[in-house]
Amino acid sequence: MKHRDYIGAKLGMWLFLFTEILLFGGLFLLYAVYRSVYSREFHLAALGLSTTLGAINTIVLLTSSLTMALSIAVLRQGNKNASIACQAITIVLGLAFLVNKYFEWSGHIHEGIYPDSPALLSRSHGEILFYGLYYVMTGLHGIHVIIGMVAIAIMASLTYRGAVSAENFNKLENTGLYWHLVDVIWIYLFPLFYLIT
Repeated sequence: MKHRDYIGAKLGMWLFLFTEILLFGGLFLLYAVYRSVYSREFHLAALGLSTTLGAINTIVLLTSSLTMALSIAVLRQGNKNASIACQAITIVLGLAFLVNKYFEWSGHIHEGIYPDSPALLSRSHGEILFYGLYYVMTGLHGIHVIIGMVAIAIMASLTYRGAVSAENFNKLENTGLYWHLVDVIWIYLFPLFYLIT
C-alpha cells in the first residue's frame, strides 16, 4: 500500500508539472512568434536588461537546486538536521533571487519602463511586446518561486517534526521536483530575455 501511495503521489506530481510546462510552453511559443516578427526590436529592448543581474540570478537558482537535491539525499541517509539546513539555504537563495529581481524591476520602473507607461508606449511595437512578455513571464516565474519557498518552508517544518523522514520523504522529493522545474524555467528565460543577439 505504501509503495502504491508513493507511485501515486509521484505520478500526480508529474501530471501537475506537465500542466506547468504547458503554461510556460505556451508563453515560450508566443515569445518565439513575436521574436521572429520583431527580431530587431527585441534585440534593442534586451539591451536595456542587465546581463549581470540575470547571470547572478541564474547562479543563485542553480545553487538552490543543488541544496534542494542535497536536502533529500542527506535526509535519506537519516541526517534530519542537515536536511533542514539545506532546505533553509534553498529558501534563502530563493529570497536572494526575488530581492535581485525586485531591484531589477525597480530600476526599469524608475526609468519609466513598465506596462502602459508613457515612456514604453513611445517605443516601437516590438519593444512594447518585449517588455510586456518580460514582465508577464518573469513575474509569473517569480510567483512560482514564492510558492516553492512556501512549500519548502512547510517541508522543513514537517522534517523537523518527523512527518518527513528517511522512511517517508516523498513529499520533500515532490517539492524538490517542483523547485527544479522553477529553476529549469529560469534557465530558458535567462537567454531568451538577457542574451538576445
